Amino acid sequence: MQFRPNITKTEEIKQIAMADAALTVAFAIALAGGIGRIGDAIFLLPMAFVAVTLSFVLHELMHKYVAQHYGAIAAFQTSKMGLIITLGTSLFGFLFGIPGATVIYTNSFTVKQNGVTSLAGPLTNFAVFAVFFVIFLLVPGHSYLNMLAALVMFISILLAFFNMLPIMPLDGSKVLRWSRKIYFSSMGVILALMGVAYYALSGSIKGMLIEIVFMLFIAVFFSMFYRNVL
Repeated sequence: MQFRPNITKTEEIKQIAMADAALTVAFAIALAGGIGRIGDAIFLLPMAFVAVTLSFVLHELMHKYVAQHYGAIAAFQTSKMGLIITLGTSLFGFLFGIPGATVIYTNSFTVKQNGVTSLAGPLTNFAVFAVFFVIFLLVPGHSYLNMLAALVMFISILLAFFNMLPIMPLDGSKVLRWSRKIYFSSMGVILALMGVAYYALSGSIKGMLIEIVFMLFIAVFFSMFYRNVL
């Protein structure tokens, strides 16, 4: 038996556009340092839009298309509470970004199919990172395009890392269940690319460890929220 999502194509586009907009605004505010630095947030907004659209939207769409390739029914759905949390946390200069996710409806996925579908999103982030890394190397330093490329690299690999944490319902838990070798290889690449992204964005990787610990905390909290513990 399969459960079909009660969502039309038009409604799905609206929902993913809403999530994209919310996450864009949230990233711009959080990167600026919170609501007290709204001028910096406005400056970052166009760059955040490009970065989030390429990193988040393509990530979710790839989950959907791979799931459909395996015969599942998949649709992106926003979370009203997730949108509030995403925007609300950004006001304080940090981000708990859970505006929505691709929901997959099937009763016939194998462990491998579930793992491949889950890995498809982070692999998309790798591709986005690679394209903008080339742009970052080719354009003059400290130019607007150079800053844009660095920000896209940063947000893309940050989303890949968060989603690959081995905690339900994140992608990493399903990839790890499928293949430990592929999981740890992927995480090794992500950590290396995170170092590159941090250096490209700030000239240092000092904040990387703090960011990793913070995202681990968020992921654990998210897992508890997902399981209705909190």
